[in-house]
Amino acid sequence: MIACNHLPVIDGRGRYLDNIFIERLWRSLKQEAVYLHEITDGFQAERIIDDWIGFYNLERPHTALDKRTPDIAYFGNAETRKAA
Repeated sequence: MIACNHLPVIDGRGRYLDNIFIERLWRSLKQEAVYLHEITDGFQAERIIDDWIGFYNLERPHTALDKRTPDIAYFGNAETRKAA
């Protein structure tokens, strides 16, 4: 983009496409983890969120990734990662 003297504009005004992926992630986190627990303190919230993010990346298949986990889609199969 810089080679053609064009930079993307992310100005935050009415650009829902700029945030659509992160908004979907937060929605999934809230519905699948946060709302299911009675969180009493920040340490518990951190543990629940960390556990869910691990699940999201390592175990949860994603339709957009042909039913693969993000970990497998971006880093290859489990045997390759363990060997490295």
